[in-house]
This record gives sequence, C-alpha cells and structure tokens, in this order.
Amino acid sequence: MTCKMKLSNTLRCPCRQIKVTVAGLKDSEPVNCSRDVVIVPDTSLAKAAGDKFDVVVLPGGLGGSNAMGESAAVGDLLRAQESGGGLIAAICAAPTVLAKHGIATGKSLTSYPSMKDQLVDKYCYVDDKSVVKDGNLITSRGPGTAYDFALKIAEELTGLEKVKEVAKGLLLSYN
Repeated sequence: MTCKMKLSNTLRCPCRQIKVTVAGLKDSEPVNCSRDVVIVPDTSLAKAAGDKFDVVVLPGGLGGSNAMGESAAVGDLLRAQESGGGLIAAICAAPTVLAKHGIATGKSLTSYPSMKDQLVDKYCYVDDKSVVKDGNLITSRGPGTAYDFALKIAEELTGLEKVKEVAKGLLLSYN
C-alpha cells in the first residue's frame, strides 16, 4: 500500500468522522504517482479552494512535491489555512512545498532525509523523530512513517481514544 493510500484510508477510518477530499492540481484528472499508482481526485484544487478544511495534507513524492511547490493555487490554499490557524500536514518530500511557499517558517519539522538541505535554513529540522508536531504543523519522514503520520493527524481531529481504537484495528500500537 502506498503512503498516499495509507494516509487516506487511515483518515477515513475513525467512524467516518473525518471527511477526506482528494483535490488534484489539474481538475479531476487521474494523477500518476510513483510505483505506477494512479489516484483519481474527488475534485480539483480550484473547485475546493473556497472550502474550509480542518487540515490540509500535502502527500509525499518528489514529482508531486515539485508540482505543488510551483502551484500558486497550493500556495494560496496553504496561506489561507495558516492565517486561519488551521492544521497543515506534510510528509516525505512535501515539507519542501512549505518552504517554497513561505509557510510555517521557523517551526520544527522533519522530512524525507534527502530533503533536509532544502529545509534547514528556514526551519528547526528534526532528524530523530518519525512525526513532528509544532503548533498547527505536522510533518513526517516518508513511506515507513505514513501510518504514524495519519494517526497523528486523526488524533488532532478526533482525539486520542478514537485513534487508539483505529490503531488497534490496524494492528498498530499508538500512544
């Protein structure tokens, strides 16, 4: 299961309390991800841009992160989320998107190890944790930490007890 699938499936688990919207940069066209995974977005970013979100999650992957980093619409969405005090989460290479759009500067974060050099000048980089939360920002390292990342986001939205139930159903431990 890919990182993006783990994230989406885990967030949808907590008794359907979390509504997940997958928005694509180019309308609702299928997105070709790494390892030949194709995701069909629920909507386009342009259509979703006016909505209010409890969390904006940036999925990992180098190609997608580069595309999101170049997207003015992604920058606008992130700035609106940040200025409204909303939760922002990024995994793998996606924390570089935050840097490109000037989001959460000065906060502690982590990323896929090879992205560190692009982040250390703007952030307090954390090497030794799989998930880092600093205020309204949650970041994680990569595919192997995707469940921990998704569960941390779910905890922020639904509470620790609900997430422990979800983790147990996934045969994971979570504190």
